[in-house]
Amino acid sequence: MKAVAVSRFGASPELMELPTPAPGPGQVLVRLAGAGLNPFDWKVADGMLKDSAPHHFPLIMGVDGSGVVEAVGEGVELVRPGDSVYGQFMDLASGGGSYAEYAVTKAGSIALAPRSMPLPSAAAIPIASMTAYNLVESARVTAGQKILIIGATGGVGQGVTQFASTLGAHVIVTAGADMAPLMREYGAAETVDHLAGPVVASVRALHPEGVDVLVDLVQDATGFAAAADLVRPGGAALTTQGVADVGSLAERSIRAVNFNNTASASLLETLASLIDAGLYGVRIDAEVSLEQATAAIARNRAGGARGKTIIRIA
Repeated sequence: MKAVAVSRFGASPELMELPTPAPGPGQVLVRLAGAGLNPFDWKVADGMLKDSAPHHFPLIMGVDGSGVVEAVGEGVELVRPGDSVYGQFMDLASGGGSYAEYAVTKAGSIALAPRSMPLPSAAAIPIASMTAYNLVESARVTAGQKILIIGATGGVGQGVTQFASTLGAHVIVTAGADMAPLMREYGAAETVDHLAGPVVASVRALHPEGVDVLVDLVQDATGFAAAADLVRPGGAALTTQGVADVGSLAERSIRAVNFNNTASASLLETLASLIDAGLYGVRIDAEVSLEQATAAIARNRAGGARGKTIIRIA
């Protein structure tokens, strides 16, 4: 089968011809229709987890995927051959990933795909949308709160915007002029152009009393600390970059969270239901082939995401 993989941590991704895997007990073999491209994918290929998890090379890149069940291993009952599914496919120990024509994963890592969107597009959902959903849960967002999202125009930020606005929060997002209309469609009450001047100063001018919740998806420790100054006592400041000084923020009665996501098949089921009910959407920014994936990875590294990139496989 064709797959995009690395021969060692830090190596350039290559299109390779690799053996098609077979499912073991509790596993499912999926003929992939699409794979979602996430920054996490190339960070893993760079060696982010090299000291914390066993690994095998060649290492196929990619976590998110969607496709059709080809075969199931012993003990699998929730899905069967022919089912359209989506979920997560990374397995460092075997070198498996979703940037491939076929992938094996645990049955508990997938769910039936949304019926209302093309199957390849469903690969854009898992990491970003589960992260967004869980961020809003972790932030304990309630109606009437002011929530500031920094780095809002990527897949996670668009999801947080939708979920928080659905709960009745007043959502303020950073977005350039070109992305502001889309973010308002997703429920943002205000947009702050991060290209036009310092975000913290702009938000403080608009809201001198501060905000209740900060969700920072992109900044380093210095940037996060500056943004956290906008949070009122009793509020929450969350970062996906692991840079929050929990102790110092606690002294100001601010609950700081270095957020780590938890995936589950049940959450995938919830997201599929929301999508099919028209209550949640994912913007596909770009669609590429497996042959074009290496160039797409390079673009993703450069930053400035405006939605999700999917690799169409079949």
